[in-house]
Amino acid sequence: MEKFHDKYLLLNYIPTVLFTSLYIIIFFHHLSVPVVSGDWTHFYKPTETIFLYCGSSDNVTSPDGPRTWTGDINSEYFPLHQSQNKASINATSSQQPRDVFEKIPYMKARLSRSQFTYTFNLTPGQKFIRLYFYDSSYQNMDRSKAFFSVKADSFTLLGNFSTSLAAEASRQDTILKEFCVNVVENQNLNLTFTPSQDYKGSYAFINGIEIVSMPLDLYYTTATGATEFPYVGQAAGASYSLSNSKALEIVYRVNVGGAHISAGHDTGMYRSWSTDDDYLTEAIPSALPVNISLKPNFRFIHNYSAPEPLYQTARTMGRNAKQNQNYRLTWQFPVDSKFTYLVRLHFCEFQGEIKEHGNRVFEIYIADQIAEKRADVIGWSGGNGVPVYRDYAVMMESKANQNQQNRLSIALHPAPAWMTNYFDAILNGIEIFKVDSSGSLAGPNPEPQTTTPTTGRQFGDCVYVYALYSDY
Repeated sequence: MEKFHDKYLLLNYIPTVLFTSLYIIIFFHHLSVPVVSGDWTHFYKPTETIFLYCGSSDNVTSPDGPRTWTGDINSEYFPLHQSQNKASINATSSQQPRDVFEKIPYMKARLSRSQFTYTFNLTPGQKFIRLYFYDSSYQNMDRSKAFFSVKADSFTLLGNFSTSLAAEASRQDTILKEFCVNVVENQNLNLTFTPSQDYKGSYAFINGIEIVSMPLDLYYTTATGATEFPYVGQAAGASYSLSNSKALEIVYRVNVGGAHISAGHDTGMYRSWSTDDDYLTEAIPSALPVNISLKPNFRFIHNYSAPEPLYQTARTMGRNAKQNQNYRLTWQFPVDSKFTYLVRLHFCEFQGEIKEHGNRVFEIYIADQIAEKRADVIGWSGGNGVPVYRDYAVMMESKANQNQQNRLSIALHPAPAWMTNYFDAILNGIEIFKVDSSGSLAGPNPEPQTTTPTTGRQFGDCVYVYALYSDY
């Protein structure tokens, strides 16, 4: 069987000057996705969108979408006839956040030393709940005293949560927590904020609340109608079923090999997609193929599954066949132990030479355990330029002499020679969800980082390949 023939090796010999120019083009593409009117299609139209600017009486439109944020003062969502709500106060931040360009909804807050509740009358179905926090001083209150829990009806979303510790660990002063819950018919959604009883002088606060309806078959049931998927690390053939009685926390959403995709440039659900740079731990080398002219053919999954740009960029292992056989392209994600996680991996083969079943076959490892022995994107999707995703469940147990934090790894490695034409692997996107355990998603407060993000990482040369050279 032919291995890495001359068309593939062409990537080794692109002239230096031309390659430098291509690197500059894609480098800037990698840093930021340009906002061009008409280039972004919202394939999904939510039945409900609520953007609540807590502690404010104003209606403010933010440019990232755009989204109109409604103040919660005198709002139907914050009933003042409840005595506990009357005890809360409206506050303005003493300074502006450093790490975001858009200040809405971070400049105002609602806070209280006692419990308070927001009530939403919603249609039945799955909803995104996004909670916005800005670690700042309000009304001269000590921000280190902000320890509180958040419940969505019977689900505990956050417990003894500290915005100060979360901000210190992430080195960002704004925090977004994102969840999925199912709302049943004839039942309101109540979001309750309760100061912790474990800390003297504690208080609860919130800057912004976002609720967006999601398609019924986005996460709880797949686009193909499947309700079960492989349970990695369990007995052979074990599967996992995710019912809509479960709540999810979205812990990571990553555009692998591509640029940050903002909430306004999602498919209509206001999801944001980060770059993979902070999570890549082994890439010796890796390549970033790009095909910005690709118009993905969504014949296998829904066109709202992920934004089109996610399927126009990817990360592969690189052009050195021998080297690729001796390492795994690896990402690592800090997660809480003792929870099951749903891992969704997005794929799209857009390089011209990869067009048939068996051209590029590789192995997938999740949490150091084999998830796929014969991953074949063309075999799954049926063709080049056709997006597809695969779901896996994995239980993250705590290890000996380890605190409650763990690292969920995703690694790719070429399949044996008899299976594949090319010793390579590809990945376009990653989504990781924590699944509630006995009605709770609450984990420990994070520990502050003590090392730089690149400590312990192995990187080789990163090869950028423009659409003109999308063929191997």
